[in-house]
Amino acid sequence: MFAKKGYTVRYRPWEVIYTEEHSNKSEALKREKQLKSAKGRQFIWEMIDKK
Repeated sequence: MFAKKGYTVRYRPWEVIYTEEHSNKSEALKREKQLKSAKGRQFIWEMIDKK
């Protein structure tokens, strides 16, 4: 069941538009940190805008 409160609740339904696979956890954490940077967020918004 879905939560009824929180920041992202108003943006449902969510749709997966991009995924990545990494060979190990340290690579995945490194990529996650990059995506949370300014350039990473720019990449995310470009992916959303292409949709």
